[in-house]
Amino acid sequence: MSLLLRGGVVVDTEPTPFVTGHADVLVEGGVIAAVGTGLSSPPDAEVIDATGRIVLPGFVDTHRHTWQAAIRSITPDISFGGYLERVLGGLAPRYRTQDVYAGNLAGALECLNSGITTLLDWSHIQLTPAHTEATVEALRASGIRAVLGYCYGGPDGPEGLAAEGRRVHRAYFDRADPLLSMAIAALGPEIAGETLASHEWRLARDLGLPVTVHMGGHGAESAERGLAFLRENGLLGPGTTYVHPNHYTDDALKRIADSGGTASVSPLIEAELGIGYPATGRARAAGLTTGLSADTVASGPGDMFSLIRAAYTLERACGADFTTRDVLRMATLEGAEVVGLGEVTGSLRVGKQADLVLLRTDTPVMAPAHDPIGAIVLSADTSCVDTVLVGGRVVKRDGRLLHHDVPGVLTALRESATALTA
Repeated sequence: MSLLLRGGVVVDTEPTPFVTGHADVLVEGGVIAAVGTGLSSPPDAEVIDATGRIVLPGFVDTHRHTWQAAIRSITPDISFGGYLERVLGGLAPRYRTQDVYAGNLAGALECLNSGITTLLDWSHIQLTPAHTEATVEALRASGIRAVLGYCYGGPDGPEGLAAEGRRVHRAYFDRADPLLSMAIAALGPEIAGETLASHEWRLARDLGLPVTVHMGGHGAESAERGLAFLRENGLLGPGTTYVHPNHYTDDALKRIADSGGTASVSPLIEAELGIGYPATGRARAAGLTTGLSADTVASGPGDMFSLIRAAYTLERACGADFTTRDVLRMATLEGAEVVGLGEVTGSLRVGKQADLVLLRTDTPVMAPAHDPIGAIVLSADTSCVDTVLVGGRVVKRDGRLLHHDVPGVLTALRESATALTA
């Protein structure tokens, strides 16, 4: 089916965010076919009236523990150590496969509802093969574009990691899937130690997969030691995303950028849990492609608008020359580049997948939206998200999610929450 989005205020993000003005967006075969004024409507096209809407690329969340949706807000006002003890040490071992499915489906739908069309699901709830199956099924059922960051959680050490990682890749990712791909979510040398980290990188290289790893968030000495380990073992290279890179020096961030690495910043969670002052501006100043991340809804919000404003405010507060256009690029194109999908999504370039969001401007929150980019960054919230497309498929229309029994999804999530916290 063809779609024609008619008459919206179009905001593109490539090479940097700019306002095209009132224009049309033509979608054919799930991809962006044209952007311009007065586009002709193909005979079979559905025309969506975008008058009073801002049309922009869908947002990209570069690191989220999606399985935690059922424990939303369970750890407010807590330290990072307290989060690790309560969530990973106490609650995670209780997760049944139905809890994983319920959390991943509800969490992915939360993303779509707020205009996040692409998600890197950093999934360290892979306790058994059945947990993995539930994760994959939920992501596929949701309709979101997702990268499963697979983090082995079984009991069998490096051997189990290698065997199960290969099995998961063969079982679920050995064929082209337009919406779902895989990365290795590595615990890395700062958390799991150097021996296991070597096996994590080896598995990623054997399977030709990117790595996303929590490094740089555990103190300056640990950050430098971990980076030295990667460099000394030939593991410092492209295809690696560093999550919470707050304790790296400016020189270390430059070394990561020169290696082809990328960064994922969780501005709210990092500030709340005491992981360190978010490295947003320093990372970008070092030439490091940097995306935004919700991380966990156990302690923070799950919508991109909150993340955008947190990153923007924290940088402006310390006097950085950081603009609304900078942070919008991080939330879209730069985020897509971080998760390895920069040629697929993140902008309105012709030929890219039609992952699009239409924001209402005829609301008390947004009107009159003098500067559309300023309005997105400073004023918009989830209530403004009118329509969402993923690969040209409409997944939210007129403010309502489609294709799912949302009350049923939330009932399953509540039942899971009750069981997990009993």
